[in-house]
Amino acid sequence: MIVVSAPSGAGKTTVVARVLRDLGGIRFSVSHTTRAPRGAERDGVEYHFVDRRAFEKLRDEGALLEWAEVHGNLYGTAVAEIERASAAGVDILLDLDVQGAAQVRRRIGDAVTVFILPPSYDVLEARLRGRGQDDEGAIRRRLAVAGREIDAFEQYDYAIVNEDLDASVEELKSIVRAARCRVAVVRERARAIERTFERAKETGDA
Repeated sequence: MIVVSAPSGAGKTTVVARVLRDLGGIRFSVSHTTRAPRGAERDGVEYHFVDRRAFEKLRDEGALLEWAEVHGNLYGTAVAEIERASAAGVDILLDLDVQGAAQVRRRIGDAVTVFILPPSYDVLEARLRGRGQDDEGAIRRRLAVAGREIDAFEQYDYAIVNEDLDASVEELKSIVRAARCRVAVVRERARAIERTFERAKETGDA
């Protein structure tokens, strides 16, 4: 499980999309949210768009791995998303805010967490304004939240400064590849290899 967080406007969505496109064996976890779709967003692709009552029902039934309220909207990851990836034998990448990431760390001890930072306040402000999605009040709120979220970067396993998009994509891909080589991940395969040596000893071939 790879968890990626970043302040709004830091470029996380673009970095994650490139990594998912370039790497095999990894799936994006489609979160549930109560916010309205933006632009060309499609239900079941970028998010599962639900009303507040449906979201709260999932939460109250224990069907969410994590959930949080961000900018007045609810976001959460369904346990079913994780179970489907596990059954398919693929890695899963979660795009979460710092609240959700903290919940995952508490519940999934071996989750790999990555924080993406903007190069500076000025760059983040320019990116938010350049998107043309928010009014002045919303931009100010996002910048204020970003200042608080950035303080959490030391809670993560890795941090990427998204100054150059291509470099940031390669860094996240490297993190995913390294995570796949952790002993905890390859333990069963390594033990199977050990058994081949044991059989060789028993037959006198070693």
